[in-house]
Amino acid sequence: MPTTLKAKFDTRREAEMTVERLVQEQGIDRQDIQIATDGADNSVGDEKAGADTAGRDPTPPSREDAALAGKIVVSVAIADDARATEVKAAFNEFDASDVKE
Repeated sequence: MPTTLKAKFDTRREAEMTVERLVQEQGIDRQDIQIATDGADNSVGDEKAGADTAGRDPTPPSREDAALAGKIVVSVAIADDARATEVKAAFNEFDASDVKE
């Protein structure tokens, strides 16, 4: 039965890693996946990650202007229950919270 699964992530990086896992390893079509903020404001998540954090020298220091305005929501449209198990496993692998159908 068709449904949409949604989950929230603390960082944009975790959300994007989940999408790549679903597309590359589970064969889910990118058009069936959406990434959005959990609210009206632009956000990279609740925590700094990736380019917003400091790296090793000579990388520039961490940014102080990261839009930390809320979690990132990933929604996946699926056609059957077998896919739901795969999607939930990917959500869990990248520390999703508030997983809903």
